[in-house]
Amino acid sequence: MTRRTLLTQNGHSKTEEGIQAGCNPPGKVALKKKVTLLRGISIIIGTIIGAGIFISPKGILKNSGSVGMSLVVWVACGVLSLFGALSYAELGTSIKKSGGHYTYILEAFGPQVAFVQLWADIIAIRPAGVAVISLAFARYILEPIFMPCGVPELAIKLTTAIGITTVMYINSMSVSWTARLQIFLTFSKLLAIGIIIVPGLYQLFKGETKNFQNAFQVDTVQLTNLPLAFYSGMYAYAGWFYLNFVTEEVDNPERNVPLAICISMAIVTVCYTLTNVAYYAVMSAADLLASHAVAVTFAERLMGNFSMAVPIFVALSCFGSMNGCLFAISRMFYVASREGQLPEILSMIHVRRHTPIAAVMVLYPITILILFLGDIYSLLNFMSFLRWLFIGVAVVGLIYMRYTRPDMPRPFKVPIFIPAVFSFTSFFMVFLSLYSDPVNTGIGFAISLTGIPAYYILIVFNKRPKWLQRLSDSMNRSLQIILEVVPAEK
Repeated sequence: MTRRTLLTQNGHSKTEEGIQAGCNPPGKVALKKKVTLLRGISIIIGTIIGAGIFISPKGILKNSGSVGMSLVVWVACGVLSLFGALSYAELGTSIKKSGGHYTYILEAFGPQVAFVQLWADIIAIRPAGVAVISLAFARYILEPIFMPCGVPELAIKLTTAIGITTVMYINSMSVSWTARLQIFLTFSKLLAIGIIIVPGLYQLFKGETKNFQNAFQVDTVQLTNLPLAFYSGMYAYAGWFYLNFVTEEVDNPERNVPLAICISMAIVTVCYTLTNVAYYAVMSAADLLASHAVAVTFAERLMGNFSMAVPIFVALSCFGSMNGCLFAISRMFYVASREGQLPEILSMIHVRRHTPIAAVMVLYPITILILFLGDIYSLLNFMSFLRWLFIGVAVVGLIYMRYTRPDMPRPFKVPIFIPAVFSFTSFFMVFLSLYSDPVNTGIGFAISLTGIPAYYILIVFNKRPKWLQRLSDSMNRSLQIILEVVPAEK
């Protein structure tokens, strides 16, 4: 793609001089290293722990066949996710660029494969993902208001739109405030989990162990369904990779990226396992399978009226996932723009706030459109398995670069069996999707493969007529003035 910087930081454009004079930006205009170890941990934990652990952990129980086996699956999925996270820790410390999957695929396999991943993300995966977690936020923030009646769908969608707008506004205004909010929301969801774990374990120590009798009853375990239990578990842990999307903003990444990943995965695995132990101390397997919101049922049995607070905690947990997810994925669009695969405006920084405001806002129109006009859940079903495909490809890229780029500095290096086991797990989940839902998976593949002709049309054969280039330059200049952004300084 031919890229033209219309307003450069050191140029003499009158338009830029107007921006500079009006804003007086302090210091260098670039993304700052404001992600400390604590903020890194909060990004990972805050995006992993969403609504799932509070609402419906029954997918694992249903497919594992017994209480004991379900707990084994929770721990095993935590270990497998740690393998993936450690692989990303090596990638993040050896390739010190933001962008996550996109950057690692670009480095290992080149721009075409990276563009296909980017295309699938921007047209479907990310907008649908943000819309779904935002809908969960709206539903649970409104539930106490409308209880005992159901929440009107229009109210849910309007509140969802307000939630998405709020998160995008905060991310556009300040990196520091975004990170502080993420820390607060992470502590809120850990507090909510603690409110479940402590009374649950107290019941267990009092002798309420009847639900753990015959916990590993073999005749109820169906080996054919066990892979589906792991599939559910790996989705519950998804989110460990988001810190790698903001590597360039991490303070001392060689130390803080691996440390944040290891600490976060240990905390999440322990929390998930103990939360399920607490559930089983109060509820039988049949009760858990019959419940639509496990944490609410748990709270009603132990805490009476306090159960009204559970939907609020679930909503805060969803809001934390929204905030962390948007903070991370905006950096992928920022890096893709810098590489020439998205419009140049997306790699520009606000002159005062030092945020990639255009990259933050790029998902807003399509997310709102999908929210009100689209079938979000179908789209998510079409595309969600592709996330594991691209993560698997990125981790295979780690193995590939061990041989093609042996001299690359690797401050943090994992044994080769760790990325090998994890990439096998990722591809197995993709195969499982093809086996269990071939129609939706096939549609998802078809949508993603449209990225191949898009790559050649938009990137390779991008010879615009002069009038179209002038129009593009004019729009870019206008957006720079409106958004008050300039190219980042090196």
